[in-house]
Amino acid sequence: MVFREEQRFTQWWLWLILLALAVIPLFGIYEQIIHGRQFGDKPMSDSGLILFAVFIFGLISLMFFMKLKTEVNSSGIKMSFSPFVKKNISWTDIKSAKIVSYEFVGYGIRFGSSYGTVYNTKGDIGLAIETMSGERFVIGTQKQDELHKIIQKYFIITDFPVEQKNDTL
Repeated sequence: MVFREEQRFTQWWLWLILLALAVIPLFGIYEQIIHGRQFGDKPMSDSGLILFAVFIFGLISLMFFMKLKTEVNSSGIKMSFSPFVKKNISWTDIKSAKIVSYEFVGYGIRFGSSYGTVYNTKGDIGLAIETMSGERFVIGTQKQDELHKIIQKYFIITDFPVEQKNDTL
């Protein structure tokens, strides 16, 4: 039995904001470089405007290609938040694992919540893990029931305690 989940940033409002941000440097390039009219009260240099556009499109590309992948199988839990983080934790290295509803801390990679580092693309439900070495983190999920069942199965097999899913979900 294997659990797999792949999540991306799919919120329409997030993409609307990012696309609106892309319009600004494009309009600036159109006005300033193509038509020769200064863009704004204190215009950037042409090269500055181009660099700003490259930065914005780089940010949009990064958001487009980022994905949170989770896999749970008999050997442990694999998680990647490409292109930044990759974790492979065996069951013997896990002290506790539970499905939690956490306070909203934003999307992406967030440090310093009460559960440690949070990796998420949407929502406020995830798998909270504490390793034997004391590392704590949360992997966001949209399939909490399925994930809870497989965590329970493998913790029972390996004699690790299972913390029950929060009933307030």
